[in-house]
Amino acid sequence: MLRARPERGLPVVEAALGEELRRLRARVPSLTGSVVAASDGLVLARDLATGDADGTAALTAAAMGVAVRMSDDAGHGALRELLVHGEDGYVACYRAGSAAVLTVLAQARINVGRLHLESRAASGRIGRLVDVATRDTPAPLRLPYRQR
Repeated sequence: MLRARPERGLPVVEAALGEELRRLRARVPSLTGSVVAASDGLVLARDLATGDADGTAALTAAAMGVAVRMSDDAGHGALRELLVHGEDGYVACYRAGSAAVLTVLAQARINVGRLHLESRAASGRIGRLVDVATRDTPAPLRLPYRQR
């Protein structure tokens, strides 16, 4: 679990995560929100106009767990991302380093290619921030659904 460690500057990392989410929304105007969560469903950062970040993070953890099993059973290797297309929009989840997941919510009219392009880049930056912040903690976050 993430814990504030003054020497690692976790509050600074949390602020950087929030800023990354705001930049992502500015680059992809059809986004309706985003959440960065630890693999266990702990919310690390949020940028939601409406909705429950805690609920979104918990559902992300559960959905990623199922998606990993599907990818593994299909022989497609380690899961990288998950895309859910509903009647009124999209939910996309991207692995963000070894300890977190970026979940983005988008309107149905979004350009999915643009969504992937910007979100993949953001998840890489977010992953590096979280991994550095958790590298030296006694019990680092681990993805329970991470491929072996």
